[in-house]
Amino acid sequence: MILIPAIDLKQGQCVRLRQGNMEDSTVFSDDPVSMAGKWVNQGAKRLHLVDLDGAFEGEPVNADVIESISQAYPDLPIQIGGGIRNIDTVEAYLAAGVEYVIIGTQAVRKPEFVTELCAEFPGHVIVGIDAKDGMVAVQGWAESSDQSAEHLAQKFEDQGVSAIVYTDINRDGMMQGVNVEATAALAQSISIPVIASGGVTNIDDIKNLNKVKDAGIEGVIIGRALYERTIALPEAQAYLDSH
Repeated sequence: MILIPAIDLKQGQCVRLRQGNMEDSTVFSDDPVSMAGKWVNQGAKRLHLVDLDGAFEGEPVNADVIESISQAYPDLPIQIGGGIRNIDTVEAYLAAGVEYVIIGTQAVRKPEFVTELCAEFPGHVIVGIDAKDGMVAVQGWAESSDQSAEHLAQKFEDQGVSAIVYTDINRDGMMQGVNVEATAALAQSISIPVIASGGVTNIDDIKNLNKVKDAGIEGVIIGRALYERTIALPEAQAYLDSH
């Protein structure tokens, strides 16, 4: 299992939100490229980038920053989500050196879009499932759908999706601990690898997730806990590497 530092982009800055609320953001850096370098230097094996403005606008807003990070660290796998609604955007990100695109809102509204992308760009598509009380939310978490996380994930079982990023919105940015049970339950219900997200606070969360990794959990995204130094990336990754 790998740790994946998150860099959430809002107006070109590196921020963290609480429960996806754009009005409740904390700015951690105005230089996302150097922030990426910090995590690379600490041993990050992948980066998770989110275009927060893009998620709400429905089109890329921070693409230039994302491209700068990708070009600065060409050997580092990068996954990007937020505002990816058409094939041109996917092509542009992959051409810029991004490894994986994360499809969230469109996976709910137009699941055939995911099918099309998996056929066109095999091995480069991740589906992002953001859930509140088990139900999927879309449009930057501003809207709820009538689908359960497990039902949506199962739709993509045979499409060639590389992974599912599963975020518990109630926990995200709140430093209240990761939802281990829901993450493991989702992973057990599908054959697609799951990346956990939301609420990771300390090394105990990492250890608890690691206990259920055999359910199919291949990674965990960490945001606020890294920025507020309640988890040290080198120490936590070393623990996972040795267990």
